[in-house]
Amino acid sequence: MISDAMRTRMNEQINRELYSAYLYLALSAHSERANLKGTAAWFMAKHSEEMSHALKMYRYLLDQDAKVELAAVSAPPVAPDGVLAMFEETLAHEREVTTAINDLVDQALSEKDHATNIFLQWFVTEQIEEEATVSDIIGRLQLFGDKGQGLLMIDNELGAAAKTMGQADTTDAGA
Repeated sequence: MISDAMRTRMNEQINRELYSAYLYLALSAHSERANLKGTAAWFMAKHSEEMSHALKMYRYLLDQDAKVELAAVSAPPVAPDGVLAMFEETLAHEREVTTAINDLVDQALSEKDHATNIFLQWFVTEQIEEEATVSDIIGRLQLFGDKGQGLLMIDNELGAAAKTMGQADTTDAGA
């Protein structure tokens, strides 16, 4: 069983994960309206991934006989203009999530809550991957540009990556 403080913080993290899903859903819609189908598919795959993160935490709390307390999810900001700006916002957001996950790990360690610490290690590793992926996309956008042929190439790559992400997400669903 986890402490009340840890339960509260895990519930807050569920809300952050749901917000992340909501943010990526908004960025997907923005991309779709801009006729960037690959980028829209990538953000939609991220939406699904973030929902699965929230559900992993939800399930963990229930498995620990802790109360799940869902809160209102804030509306995401208006999407910035340009694909580069959208991915820069994405990286900033993922860094905030990384900080929150690290704070949860610190809480688990301070409470000697070994089960929660072990559970959270998956999220620590996931955040390393999240930030690296988005940093790579930003680097490619800076190198090739977020207009014209460079954008078309990157949009196509993001669409292909989204298909792979969707396949990985279904194999991860039971985790």
